[in-house]
Amino acid sequence: MFCFQCQETLKNEGCTKVGVCGKDEDTANAEDLLVYVTKGLAEVTNKIENVDKKVYETISNNLFYTITNANFDANVILDNVVKTIDLKEKLIKENNVTDLSEAGKYNEKDLETLKKDAVKIGVLNIVNEDERSLVELVTYGLKGMAAYNHHANVLGKYDSEVDKFITYALEETLKDDKDINNLIDLVIKTGEHGVKVMDLLDRANTESFGNPEITEVDLSAGDKPGILISGHDLNDMRMLLEQTKGTGVEVYTHSEMLPANYYPYFKKYDNFHGNYGNSWWSQNEEFEKFNGPILMTTNCIVPMKKNNTYKDRLFTTGMAGYPGCKHIEPDENGNKDFSEIIELAKKCKAPTNLEDGKIVGGFAHNQVEQLAGKVSEEIKNGNIKKFVVMAGCDGRFKERSYYTEFAQKLPKDYVILTAGCAKYRYNKLDLGDINGIPRVLDAGQCNDSYSLVRTALLLKDAFGLESVNDLPIEYNIAWYEQKAVIVLLALLSLGVQNIHLGPTLPAFLSPTVVDFLVENFNIAPITTVEEDMAVITK
Repeated sequence: MFCFQCQETLKNEGCTKVGVCGKDEDTANAEDLLVYVTKGLAEVTNKIENVDKKVYETISNNLFYTITNANFDANVILDNVVKTIDLKEKLIKENNVTDLSEAGKYNEKDLETLKKDAVKIGVLNIVNEDERSLVELVTYGLKGMAAYNHHANVLGKYDSEVDKFITYALEETLKDDKDINNLIDLVIKTGEHGVKVMDLLDRANTESFGNPEITEVDLSAGDKPGILISGHDLNDMRMLLEQTKGTGVEVYTHSEMLPANYYPYFKKYDNFHGNYGNSWWSQNEEFEKFNGPILMTTNCIVPMKKNNTYKDRLFTTGMAGYPGCKHIEPDENGNKDFSEIIELAKKCKAPTNLEDGKIVGGFAHNQVEQLAGKVSEEIKNGNIKKFVVMAGCDGRFKERSYYTEFAQKLPKDYVILTAGCAKYRYNKLDLGDINGIPRVLDAGQCNDSYSLVRTALLLKDAFGLESVNDLPIEYNIAWYEQKAVIVLLALLSLGVQNIHLGPTLPAFLSPTVVDFLVENFNIAPITTVEEDMAVITK
């Protein structure tokens, strides 16, 4: 195996025996093969005039399976390889598709042969380092885009431009005669379509559940049995809340599901208790103490310790998967039956209390727009000097304490704009407010980084500026996995410059590609809190 798609990759070079995430060699290789055959399916799809949306869904879902910490079951991944080949062969036959690449023609289905082939198909097959860097940058951006596309699709929202771009870009990465300038152009186009898919998901979420609103979220545990839901899928949240109604079981959010508390739709459920715990990487300890069942709806699974007591209480759904844990599949209409989880919850003790108190969130673009007048007034009066975008991902390494310290040392007239699980490094700190405006404005999940873009554009227009780069906004963004990659590319496509990125620059960026990003967008790695603070506050 060779995997360097996440920030925690070994020595910031690549994992070769087992992933730091816990992914074993068989799973890593199977994921490489799934990406390979999905690129072949994309190539076939591009040669067909009338494409069923289920084909596009398969392509997005396949990429989603391979995101860091999503699915640890090599058998499930290989099963999807075979299903993808079956679908590809069906399309080839029905549409008389010819003139295909090796990926397009690949049709092996024997399990043992697939495992051997999976070893041969990996990122290092592209010998030229700069070509490989750009191809993987595009591919990881597409993985993040596919995740957001999936969430929009399950809520009934589709964008043909997004679907067609994903298939187009996947096929482009297969070409033997790769041109560096064309690949750079493809990177920027990936970012442009990242903006489109985040807009699509934003509309899917708000039309389904209402616009997020300023909300105090309860952090304490109740005295009733509970179900803990983690991940990102709000449609799963809706089904779980509806099915637990009147059962005596309460629902708690965890990690990236925290922003579900901000949506008006979910507030009507008396069985929705609040949030339990912190960021994804703390789940080993927190899942033990929750006592009840846990539903993982997307990625961010942490492999369990050998002495865990919750493996029989952990359920997965969607693209998430873990060997030995029950997986909940949807029916043909997309509905899921969570009755087994609910019945188990009834037999469990109430969650062990981790903390007391409340936190405030819900500052998505619609809510900020309502506050625009007050925010503008505070800026004009000098009470708010700058905004600092500290969006992105959290991770388990100690070096991420940088973001806690950075938030603590920001001047009191600076406001943090955040989205994603990076907020767990500072969202429970007592950073105060500026005349009623909290100094941490949480827009929601990582995909809600689109709200931060909308907020920046709103402020730009309010002050009559030509560019978002003229605003009093700085960017200090943390990344971990591929959804953060598409957020970064989206920002670059909008012309955002001067982004500090950390804790490290991606291992898949070659020196030449780093130089390009520095020269054209002034991207810089984080250094120390003191040095970066001096730059941002000057």
